[in-house]
Amino acid sequence: MLPPYTLEMNSEKELRLLHEQIVSCTKCPLHKTRMNAVPGEGPFNARVMFIGEAPGAKEDELGRPFVGRSGILLISMIEKIGLSREEVFITSILKSRPPKNRTPNRTEINACLPHLERQLDLICPDVAVLLGGVAISTIIGPWKVADAHGRFYNGNAQTYFMTYHPAAALRFPSLKKTMEEDFERLRIELGLSGD
Repeated sequence: MLPPYTLEMNSEKELRLLHEQIVSCTKCPLHKTRMNAVPGEGPFNARVMFIGEAPGAKEDELGRPFVGRSGILLISMIEKIGLSREEVFITSILKSRPPKNRTPNRTEINACLPHLERQLDLICPDVAVLLGGVAISTIIGPWKVADAHGRFYNGNAQTYFMTYHPAAALRFPSLKKTMEEDFERLRIELGLSGD
């Protein structure tokens, strides 16, 4: 049996290699239209992983997840529950931006899903937070966000928590309060002190 620090070094190295593969991935047509693939970022041993839908224009430009308006809102909610961007892992179902931010199609999701599954295996977060309908339906199955939000779900040896995508809260301000309540539930479950 390898000592724990060796396993950690291996996981960190494997995650780095996986991200290199994602950056050069050509499994779906989106590689032709993207500026940058967006593998995700955060520590390889993060307790919490946030999974969105797909990169937007700002993410595609910078190659980083959740750096636009939705990202600003997401990070503020993460900070309110006592975590920082540097402590969590942030990624999306798709690693390349769909043109005009359209909803990902099944072919694109199927091409990217093995990357996400490998990220989950390597990081082993205590909780993977599914942000919005695409993340929820891809990982768990057809479940309306309105019915799923604020709930935990155990499957595939992983605990998931479901809430709205920050973009929805920007479009419909009433959902921001709902997301804040969901994040408070997440904070309590994780035993965090909050701000």
